[in-house]
Amino acid sequence: MPNEPRFSIVTCTWNSAATLSDTLASLDSQSFRDFEHIFVDGGSRDGTLDMLAAYAHTAPGNKRILHDIGGGISRAMNQGIEAARGEIVAHLHADDYYAGPDVLARVARHFDDTGAAWVVGNIQVLRDGVLAPPYPMRPFSYRAYAAGQTTIPHPAVFVRRACFDQVGGFDPRLRYAMDIDLWLRLARHAPPAQLDATLAVFREHAGSISSANKLRARDEEFRVRRRHARSAPLAFLVYCLRYARRMRMLRAQQHVAAENTY
Repeated sequence: MPNEPRFSIVTCTWNSAATLSDTLASLDSQSFRDFEHIFVDGGSRDGTLDMLAAYAHTAPGNKRILHDIGGGISRAMNQGIEAARGEIVAHLHADDYYAGPDVLARVARHFDDTGAAWVVGNIQVLRDGVLAPPYPMRPFSYRAYAAGQTTIPHPAVFVRRACFDQVGGFDPRLRYAMDIDLWLRLARHAPPAQLDATLAVFREHAGSISSANKLRARDEEFRVRRRHARSAPLAFLVYCLRYARRMRMLRAQQHVAAENTY
């Protein structure tokens, strides 16, 4: 349809007032203006909704807020996809922000140049107020991703909306590895076009880096990758070796942390 925006940016919020301003400012600064911004709020009570009400765009009708969406982050992201009218969908959560004013312009050009089904860029991690250097981007292959030897950073992923009709959305039963599950399904459909540029900043905070969360996340990731093992069985065996080593390290770290609390 002619009035559809090029991009639908989905931002999931829940009591996000402390970090949301960076997310909003990064969208307001974009030189490429053909986008809508969809907010999926889980019932914020801290001023988040007031911030969203005050957030303005240059064109009317390109900001929408879905209120009181419960059921977890996967369901929230799926609700944003279902509400999207744009050709290309991206998820930029309220902890994260785009790395510069030309991000959407560069991504749009990359879609035009490659004709890709989805585009993946790089991120930087913001930890304790300090931006870590971006990791070098490794060439994508399904086997390397299935083996856990390369990453796909969620804030720097842009997907044609039509792809969700073909492969589905995020699995609402998953809490940690829902993106890995979706990227494995998407990559079987079509490999991503990589854009070797820092597109987003991921804010790492205490809740995301606790040892307990990491153990649960690693366990769920293992179950997700086992779900897709038939597509790359040798890669899954490689991943199993990496998984066993990482779990030993995480359990050792958790043991040391527990001893230090006494």
